[in-house]
Amino acid sequence: MLNNKTVVLGVTGSIAAYKAAEIASQLTQAGAKVNVIMTKEAVQFVSAITFRALTGRPVVTEMFDLASEFSIEHVSLAKSADIVVIAPATANIIARLAAGISDDMVCCTVLATKAPVIIAPAMETNMYDSPITQDNLCELKARGFVIIGPSVGWLASGKEGLGRLADIDEILESIRQISGRDGDLAGKHIVVTAGGTQEPIDPVRCIVNRSSGKMGYALAEAARDRGAEVSLVTAPASSAPATGVDIIRVGTAEEMCHAVESVAPKADALIMAAAVADYRPKSPSREKIKRGGSGLTLELECTRDILGTVKGNLIKVGFAAETSNLVGNAREKLKQKGLDLIVANDITASDSGFGTDTNRVTVIDKKGGLDSLPLLTKREVAERILDRVAQLLVEPESRLQSKH
Repeated sequence: MLNNKTVVLGVTGSIAAYKAAEIASQLTQAGAKVNVIMTKEAVQFVSAITFRALTGRPVVTEMFDLASEFSIEHVSLAKSADIVVIAPATANIIARLAAGISDDMVCCTVLATKAPVIIAPAMETNMYDSPITQDNLCELKARGFVIIGPSVGWLASGKEGLGRLADIDEILESIRQISGRDGDLAGKHIVVTAGGTQEPIDPVRCIVNRSSGKMGYALAEAARDRGAEVSLVTAPASSAPATGVDIIRVGTAEEMCHAVESVAPKADALIMAAAVADYRPKSPSREKIKRGGSGLTLELECTRDILGTVKGNLIKVGFAAETSNLVGNAREKLKQKGLDLIVANDITASDSGFGTDTNRVTVIDKKGGLDSLPLLTKREVAERILDRVAQLLVEPESRLQSKH
């Protein structure tokens, strides 16, 4: 979503200015063209040379620079921007933006742009909590600015409190989300399931599936970055919380089934990446089962088949984690559950499947097509799957057939 996008990054005079260098670096690595504007106060914390080296682009530090490649700098930068990000944003810059003061390049560019603007505040807790700052932030929100953070953490004063610059990953995810508003899934509602369900044996023990949730979370984030409204129904997972998506937390297969049934009727696609237990204890104990010398026998019963029960005019994508006969088993599952696509992976491989950051999958469609992907990161796999989903969503006959 960031490839070939133009991001104007405004850096202001906060101790957190050094973190803006990492933001600039990661945006550049993602393929964005990053134009950095620094206030005179920001230059006291980080040099302009740092940003020029990271982005390969000129850095604007003066209101009037006859040697600059930008003709009328604030107008040129504002017109070229796909998105403007002020990180860190001090109380001073927030107040001036709210008042419409344009006495430096950052403020001038924000006033002149029609691109979306992200503000990431960073300041001392009392400054952030000040009614004046809060009023200014409310004013900016009312004008359509996106405010990210701040978070709680260690501050320049030597104390811990609210006012620390939001996590860099959170800022980058917000940039990706806003940049993808007009993506190929814009206007679509995608439901993704993730994690491994937990079926209680007693209040202490449970039957679990070995899933980190990484594949499902990658799908949710990728769909978000392509403009979709995303509902993430997640069982316990080790993945970091996804921002910009509607998260519905569940524990058991039955809870996941209820959650999916509640959101699926308005969805355009359902992607079941969760590891859902096929069986659960028939009669879980209300008390902790004490250790005994004769062992323990559990009577199990089947859980509900979520994919098999969800009906409606939506694209359905399933996953098949297999240990043998990968393609054969996956094709049978696709047919039984009436899926549009199934993603099969061999969980015996050490570099793919549960807990890894990479995956090697085979995507099979209901027409018999088979696409074996090489080893990729789970985010790359997610993009490949969503390519297929996006294609199906523009094929009317696919929507009609999926009703059955």
